[in-house]
Amino acid sequence: MHSSLIIGAASAALFSLAEGHGWLTGARVNGAGWTDGQNPNWYYITSPPATAGWKALNQDNGFVDPASFQTSNIDCHKSAVTNTQYVTANAGDTLTLYWNTWPDSHKGPIINYIAPVSSFASATAGNLGWSKISEAAWISGSNPGTWVTDTLIATGNFSSTVKIPSKLKAGNYILRHEIIGLHSAGNDNGAQAYPQCLNLVVGGSGTVSAPAGTKGTALYSRTDPGILFDLYRTFSSYTIPGPALWTGAN
Repeated sequence: MHSSLIIGAASAALFSLAEGHGWLTGARVNGAGWTDGQNPNWYYITSPPATAGWKALNQDNGFVDPASFQTSNIDCHKSAVTNTQYVTANAGDTLTLYWNTWPDSHKGPIINYIAPVSSFASATAGNLGWSKISEAAWISGSNPGTWVTDTLIATGNFSSTVKIPSKLKAGNYILRHEIIGLHSAGNDNGAQAYPQCLNLVVGGSGTVSAPAGTKGTALYSRTDPGILFDLYRTFSSYTIPGPALWTGAN
């Protein structure tokens, strides 16, 4: 069998293992334009196209488990590395972020962070300081209830929005967009994190610099109440994991 056929078969097999899980396909700014994210299939392409999305070893459509939260895999997914393209937007603009799919069983929070960088070429997972700029999770009900991931699915195009802080200083940033699936989170090491990173160039006249932020390895622990959480019971609240929202540039 030709090597290309072997690679293609391996790719198809890997994707069939977890076909319901998704990845970030791209972004629009204020509802216009399009910038590509990163399809995990890049691994099987000899010369993958440059995109704004970071490349990661998530060819199985898999996740980062809580046992790996103290590794750099939690930053932008497994063994993620930067890319050369970027989304261009101004402070105050709204980004619409699109997933290729998302299963309705994978209920949980959607969280967005930014990290300032001097250049995209030198940005590395493990050395980024994250500031949380938006979060949403439980909406109503329980066992399992209605969650923001249900809202993402209900859009019909698996999209979620985040506003760039209106006073954020112009510069280069990494946007970390993440869904945490809680469908197995009633068990230790059962939560599933799906972090996705995009290079982002912010323009405009903002004057507020992002703080040093929180290292990825300090964002979560496996015993946080929003990580070790049983969906399939009666509950009336949910604590979104991670540091407090940074509102200094709003």
